Amino acid sequence: MKLNKLLLALVAAVAMPALAQQATPESVVEKMTDPSKTPELMRDPKAAVPAMLATMDPAFYAAMANASMDPATYTRMVAGMMNPALYTNWMSMMADPNVYMKWMAAGMDPNFYTAMMTPFMNPNLYMKWLMSPMDPRVLSAAMTPLNPNAYMRWMTAPVDPRNLNLMMQPMNPNLYTGWMGATMNPQSYGSMGAFVNPATYGAMVPQMMPQGAVPAPFINPFDPSVWGQMMNPAAVAPAAPAAPAPAAK
Repeated sequence: MKLNKLLLALVAAVAMPALAQQATPESVVEKMTDPSKTPELMRDPKAAVPAMLATMDPAFYAAMANASMDPATYTRMVAGMMNPALYTNWMSMMADPNVYMKWMAAGMDPNFYTAMMTPFMNPNLYMKWLMSPMDPRVLSAAMTPLNPNAYMRWMTAPVDPRNLNLMMQPMNPNLYTGWMGATMNPQSYGSMGAFVNPATYGAMVPQMMPQGAVPAPFINPFDPSVWGQMMNPAAVAPAAPAAPAPAAK
């Protein structure tokens, strides 16, 4: 008995990370309706496959129907479009060559196509669709239009604190400073962020210098204090000391 418990615990410990990586229909709908989180589904083929498999489940469309009838979904969509993380997440994905290399490698990997076609060879997928009319999640989505609370949520949406806060966002200066900071943040461009980081310009191309020469100081054109020192006269180098006279013999 103890041996069986140990084996079950070992199997559970091995299976839990794999189960944690599986995407649920509700989590996929949440990321699809939040523009600032949508790149998480496309950044890596290994993360995109579970999301694509979740869309084959009838529960995904039940979750999508429930989300379309909830005013909080549209609040989340508009809030995601005004979130500076939208620029950071999309640009870090589109400007990263590693993303394109991963998808190119996945396009030549037979395991990628096998993982996508395996559910179509699983009888459980077709059984789920045959039993979907009796699925409690599908029945709940179908009965939502008959629920008075659904209409009450829409009637109280104009006074929802989340919507009121969202309407005041264009008057918040932090919104614009956040977007400006996201556009100038090197982390927003992934591995290409070095091109917008002035600190990397001085060390991009190593140059050979003659022995004994003093390297020229690096001037940062983005430093305002540098522009104020351009009109200052250059310091005159002190004259070299004269060679000592030879000793008299």
